[in-house]
Amino acid sequence: MAYFTITEARSAAARAPGFQPLRKSASQMLSEETAAVRETDRFDIFLSHCVADADVILGVKTLLEEAGNNVYVDWIVDSQLERSRVTPATADVLRSRMRQSESLFFATSTSSPDSKWMPWELGYFDGLRQGRIAILPLVATEGAAFLGQEYLGLYPKVERLERRNGRSDVFVTKGAGTQTFMELSAFKSGSSTFRSY
Repeated sequence: MAYFTITEARSAAARAPGFQPLRKSASQMLSEETAAVRETDRFDIFLSHCVADADVILGVKTLLEEAGNNVYVDWIVDSQLERSRVTPATADVLRSRMRQSESLFFATSTSSPDSKWMPWELGYFDGLRQGRIAILPLVATEGAAFLGQEYLGLYPKVERLERRNGRSDVFVTKGAGTQTFMELSAFKSGSSTFRSY
């Protein structure tokens, strides 16, 4: 198993539904997707991330959706939010979207420590749906180690496994080298049972 790489995520962004290089920008394409989301929609994954990683996050969203998940990304679904300003109205929208989500993936990168929102989202979701948070390390190269902030060690990690047929599956593990995993469907439903491989 391996973590998601930044190069892999950027490559996947080109496969995002509706992506048309040179004709539409990523923000134009995502604004169109926003119009289709309702307040009653459910999300499998709330993707907590630093907005400085937007190009990579579009790719991560695509990879997770290719694995059969419905993913919430604030600037895609709720493009009216102003991430540069912390307001009670923004926090209220994010709380609502977290309540609509089954799990939270904390996409950590070198930019993450600069985010004002990520620690708040993590804390709110931990109180809301304890046991349904996983850390999604974004690493520079295949096989790179993940060394995140200390408190991130409390949570399992998101990893991918390349199958022989070329398909990539996403799993939740207790961390690199632990030889334990859980299928994403079990994790999203609140299971706490990890299997050995």
